[in-house]
Amino acid sequence: MLIVFVILVILSSLILGLIILVQNPQGGGLSASMGGFSNQLMGVKQTTDVLEKGTWIFAAIVGIICLVSPAFIPKGNGNGASKTDNLLNSAPATVPMPKQNSAPIQQGTTPQPAPATK
Repeated sequence: MLIVFVILVILSSLILGLIILVQNPQGGGLSASMGGFSNQLMGVKQTTDVLEKGTWIFAAIVGIICLVSPAFIPKGNGNGASKTDNLLNSAPATVPMPKQNSAPIQQGTTPQPAPATK
């Protein structure tokens, strides 16, 4: 289900990007719609009105899908902890260490027996 949300977000983001690229950059933006009340509130022409409404709709779709999708993330294996939590909380692997009481043997020499003690 989460993959469906990812596909929907990517698809709607691409459509949103295309709608934004199609719009006329000389439209004036926010300053023209607020400062010049002689124009319509949502755009000057019918085409820009449709593109602006499409921009708001697809921006809302992306936002809603992003807010809803975490509800569909798998929670774990039933005991309240997810697989990642189990991996992080597990004990680290132990590696047996060699004994440190013998001296290292150099190549080309034979090991000497330890001196006898009384």
